[in-house]
Amino acid sequence: MERHPAGRTALKWLGEDGTREEITYGDLVSRANRLAGGLAELGLAKGDRVLVMVPRRITAYVVYLACLKLGLAVIPSSEMLRAKDLSYRLRHSEARAVISWSRVCGEVDRIGDDLPALAHRLTMLDDSEEEPAPGWTDLASLMKGQPAERPAVDTHRDDMAILAYTSGTTGNPKAVVHSHGWAYAHLRITTPQWLDIREGDVVWATAAPGWQKWIWSPFLAVLGNGATGFVYSGTFQPHRYLQLLQDGGVAVLCCTPTEYRLMAKLDGLGRYDLSKLRCAVSAGEPLNREVIETFQREFNLTIRDGYGQTESTLLIGTLTDTPVRVGSMGRAMAPGLIEVVDENGVPLPAGEVGDIAVHVSMPALFHNYYKDPERKAGATRGEFFITGDRAAKDEDGYFWFQGRGDDIIISSGYTIGPFEVEEALMKHPKVRECAVVASPDEIRGHVVKAFVVLRQAEDACSELVKELQQHVKEWTAPYKYPRRIEFIEDLPKTSSGKIRRVELRERERYNA
Repeated sequence: MERHPAGRTALKWLGEDGTREEITYGDLVSRANRLAGGLAELGLAKGDRVLVMVPRRITAYVVYLACLKLGLAVIPSSEMLRAKDLSYRLRHSEARAVISWSRVCGEVDRIGDDLPALAHRLTMLDDSEEEPAPGWTDLASLMKGQPAERPAVDTHRDDMAILAYTSGTTGNPKAVVHSHGWAYAHLRITTPQWLDIREGDVVWATAAPGWQKWIWSPFLAVLGNGATGFVYSGTFQPHRYLQLLQDGGVAVLCCTPTEYRLMAKLDGLGRYDLSKLRCAVSAGEPLNREVIETFQREFNLTIRDGYGQTESTLLIGTLTDTPVRVGSMGRAMAPGLIEVVDENGVPLPAGEVGDIAVHVSMPALFHNYYKDPERKAGATRGEFFITGDRAAKDEDGYFWFQGRGDDIIISSGYTIGPFEVEEALMKHPKVRECAVVASPDEIRGHVVKAFVVLRQAEDACSELVKELQQHVKEWTAPYKYPRRIEFIEDLPKTSSGKIRRVELRERERYNA
């Protein structure tokens, strides 16, 4: 990043109340260097893991840069995570430090488990606060007196840079290890073909820190290409987003499908001037044909769809030089390295449905699962890592999504494992049994639906639905709560007693 002109604007931040802040590349590097110095004085060193839970603020970029410069491995964590979620991540990773926004320090303090490896609790104060909570150290105090220049620690391409936790179908989240080499591969492979960022562009990628998508686009792609990143910390409102696109002269936009869907439904959409918007992309789940057609009709702008996962980067997409085939996922980012394979890991002929798979030699594929190397091997067939999604590929190399091959739910871009929701529901005294699946939804793509068997069937009522939803929000991250709950007498099961979620998923798909 030091190679970019020091006086060029790196980030433009806007708060929901209209507060603004800008920073140049030179000042961003200086702040990151000073924080790196403070972290080093605490004794944090190359290879240590640090859990980071901060909002859409310029400080988020400073924290990530400082950690990576020291060779620390960042554990991206959403501010919506609860004490239970954080406890597992901190214990499993043996993190030596947590860096948290002051508003969510309380969730860390609520953890009742012993955290022997955790030596430092560091906080980013809110604008209205003067002192950190007891037991926490303000980041600003670490930076005082530190030099504005600092060399980066020597790192190898295989050294851990990011430790991302992603939902699994059963049990606790999987810990995905991404190396420094992965970050370089992502920047060189994905950015030119996908985001098409050019010098002088204002880029708005709406993902929040705490998610792998934030590292992909707002962080690596924007700063790695010397563009100006626009950062908005307000809540999503379709008309507000469109006004900001117009007023900010945004050239490149990366949104979730849900955000595009809600903008497309806005009355008077054509009154906004998006003439400076050259590139609009969407990833996380398939985007509806009618949404793509609405933006094409109103703005002469084609939203290009893409597909990726936490374990890699963008794998398939309608690339900058690829003719659009509406409804298709697009083409492989690296032809020959992403295929549709059979149960033996052999690439299938055009038109046949199989598993989307990534060749193990692809440089943007994750390194391994932390403390669980056998898990990656178990998901590998022949020379391909199996993603868990299914598709067909046509004769021209376009992929056509067919659905997930497992129980993972993707809703509004969030990846949700059914076990996490089921575990929370089972803690409620009125629940005897439950199963959680994806239910089709016009706006969010899918929502979480819970089929619940009660201890006393007569307790079923709309008030209990709300009570169970709030119960889940208190036990785990709020975005995971079941938006739909159906009370049933029994769950479908196999002869061995295993819940047949596939049957419930098909039922939801049929009734949609």
